[in-house]
Amino acid sequence: MNLHKSFIYLISGLLIIGGIACKQKPNAVEETKEIVQVSHPEWSNNVSIYEVNVRQYTPEGTFAALEEHLPRIKALGTDIIWLMPIHPIGEKNRKGTLGSYYSVKDYKGVNPEFGDTLSFKRFVKKAHEAGLKVIIDWVPNHSSWDNELVTSHPEWYAKDSTGKMFSPFDWTDVVKFDYNVPEMRAYMLDAMKYWIQVYDIDGYRCDVAGEVPMDFWDNTRKELDKVKPVFMLAEAEGPQFHSAFDMTYGWEFHHIMNKIYKGEAGTADLENYLLRNDSLYPVGAFRMYFITNHDENSWNGTEFERLGEAVETFYALTVMVPGMPLIYTGQESAMNKRFQFFERDPIDWQDYKMTNFYSTLLHLKSTNSALYNGKDGGSWKRIKTDNDDKAFIIIRTNGTNTVLGIFNLSKEEINFNIVDEIAESNLTNLFTNEQSVIGKDKSMTMPAWSYQVLYR
Repeated sequence: MNLHKSFIYLISGLLIIGGIACKQKPNAVEETKEIVQVSHPEWSNNVSIYEVNVRQYTPEGTFAALEEHLPRIKALGTDIIWLMPIHPIGEKNRKGTLGSYYSVKDYKGVNPEFGDTLSFKRFVKKAHEAGLKVIIDWVPNHSSWDNELVTSHPEWYAKDSTGKMFSPFDWTDVVKFDYNVPEMRAYMLDAMKYWIQVYDIDGYRCDVAGEVPMDFWDNTRKELDKVKPVFMLAEAEGPQFHSAFDMTYGWEFHHIMNKIYKGEAGTADLENYLLRNDSLYPVGAFRMYFITNHDENSWNGTEFERLGEAVETFYALTVMVPGMPLIYTGQESAMNKRFQFFERDPIDWQDYKMTNFYSTLLHLKSTNSALYNGKDGGSWKRIKTDNDDKAFIIIRTNGTNTVLGIFNLSKEEINFNIVDEIAESNLTNLFTNEQSVIGKDKSMTMPAWSYQVLYR
């Protein structure tokens, strides 16, 4: 959404902070209900995702200008492009000069700042030719105040105790829909089908998905898949969403990483999270992990503000754990500024100095089945050391494929010995190509916030 967001999820009796919205909202995880995992598109088993802020991506801020970056985005090792909302933005109660992308004035229109319908259709075609899938941000919970539906179908909107339409939370530039109205649901489903049928997009990232009834999502997924097998990302956290969505946000994991850097959490929190994730989520559920995104960047600070010299370490960790890593606009150039959310604020790409770091990790993810997504990926295990308060070692195995991540998650140099057996001991260092023998009683010294990724 267009404001600093913060959700609260109830998982295993714990309150999990999920910084997504401006208000704190309950989004209970259904622990007792058996979730039937949706079938993923066949192309999604080893992919990564890239979030594009179209307004800020180029000096022009258009689809046409963005086309030039498609080969580079693909070469980076990402396979899904997630475009922030591309629809016309409301003018009534607008925030800032240009307004929030998440204040939708026309669900079947294209924001003229970005281009027209033909330029968007061309963009999707060019992305597909480059080997990329395209999903667009969808805002189903609310529209702008000047969306024509407000006057043509006021009965489609929720009302307060005085019978007036209202903004959800303090998002004053938007007005909330009423999902108790069948006709409103039918309209939203039709609009979502439209972009697949007319523009051949490959799915959606669904904004504040937890604010929309789950039965709507279950039916919508079935109907969209009849048009074309789609990929669906929910801006929500909880196993219940995986009956309709391929992937959910790993907000809790994100906050644990931030807390570790601040000294407010430790390696045990990571291990407990992964164990709890395995026990609660359907086998094969995709979780999205990240060190930044559009909300975090604009409202909570860049990855460098929050993670300092540990940026690479924590991103490598998001690639190592079972899930799908995200790259947000600017990460590959080590962008260290907060984008203005309601204004033009183009990125200065400079020399793309972190491209090799990201592409090396994501190439490994796409080619080593130990790191594949969902059921196609390998199992994980934490390898114990005699300094587990600071050292975190995770191994992923899938048949003959192995990837081992070794992390010093502390602000000081550490020494430790491995105390567990490691079956696959002769491994290659991903970044140096040196051979390493890793096994029980192996003694290691690692600088502060350092990492190694080894593979076979």
